[in-house]
Amino acid sequence: MAGKTAAGALDGVRVLDLTSVFLGPYCTQLLGDMGADVIKIEPPGGDTTRYLGPSRSRGMGGTFLNVNRNKRSCVLDLKSPLAMETLARMVQSCDVMVHNMRPAAAARLGIDYAWARALNEKIVYCAAFGFGEGGRYAGRPAFDDSIQGISGIAGYQGLLTGSPAYCGTVVADKVTGAMAANAIVAALFARERTGLGQSIDVPMFETMVAFVLAEHMTGAAFEPPLSTPVYARVVSRNRKPYETADGYLTVVPYNDKQWRKFFAAIGREDLAADPRFADMASRTVNIDALYTLLADEMRSRTTAEWIELLTANDIPNVPVTQPEELLGDPHLADVGFYRTAQHESEGEIRMTAPPVTFSQTPSDIRHLAPRLGQHTEEVLGELGFSAEEIARLAEAGVTRPRGG
Repeated sequence: MAGKTAAGALDGVRVLDLTSVFLGPYCTQLLGDMGADVIKIEPPGGDTTRYLGPSRSRGMGGTFLNVNRNKRSCVLDLKSPLAMETLARMVQSCDVMVHNMRPAAAARLGIDYAWARALNEKIVYCAAFGFGEGGRYAGRPAFDDSIQGISGIAGYQGLLTGSPAYCGTVVADKVTGAMAANAIVAALFARERTGLGQSIDVPMFETMVAFVLAEHMTGAAFEPPLSTPVYARVVSRNRKPYETADGYLTVVPYNDKQWRKFFAAIGREDLAADPRFADMASRTVNIDALYTLLADEMRSRTTAEWIELLTANDIPNVPVTQPEELLGDPHLADVGFYRTAQHESEGEIRMTAPPVTFSQTPSDIRHLAPRLGQHTEEVLGELGFSAEEIARLAEAGVTRPRGG
């Protein structure tokens, strides 16, 4: 797929990627989509995500194929001193280094920021981990589920379901990964102005609490608090896809105008004058009563009838899409959201396209996900290693050449 599009926004930026699982690989996938040259360092057994879910070939699962596109795979056993010497040469040639190890683990390996900066003072060094170093939770292990639990996400979901629950997606990993990518791009921009690299810490816990409280802070923004940190509308148990006469529909009248139009459409103009529903503030206080009324009304018509009526009144409404229906969504087909390509070992594969559009420096899928160690020889050759040196590293078990 190389050469398909113009250079991306991060063309010429080389990223040394020591991440695994979801958080870090999602971050570096975003950077790769924007044109960065991402060198994915993997242990001899590979990133564990290679083995997640169905696959045609061992180590090439569907999730790995998507989240590790636009990367080159280089195997290094970082427990070996020879591997550390090789890694040091990589750091000297890279703009960005990213890992999602706990800081103590990175320090034990000898790859902390001080080490990287001594090799390359302009390096942008990003570490994403569970908890900020200044607090009592520092150093604890963290996974998506644990961060959903401690950040309040599971608790807020419990207000909807009756008991704490996780979201049906790895939201903490992906939000933190996106935050890390954003921070890296900002640091690269700052380096263009100052010539200075820097260290970036992206703790999952703090990132997700900030994410959650963006709307939920409400009255807790004041001292003393005027309310608990809960935005009542989004945790109302009656806020859900509504049952119609023959199915379900997502309906979102939100502002004053939309609610007045909805009341008029169902022949209940009197509700617009009801002090409980007259404006956003009063609706928020009485949200359960309002959503109960909405749920009762929705059962009176079929889904098709509601779509016609609501659309005519410019009231937001969309069908409830089941997971298996996403692949056939007509809008996504219109915009070319799914890309198919012929992978050299996996045959035809499907990927999601980068969702953000740049007018001059397009994001794109320039390279398909690599096989384990596929680019080891290529990357080491670019660093000046001879064929004999690469062979010796492979014989010592430090690295693994393509197909090895």
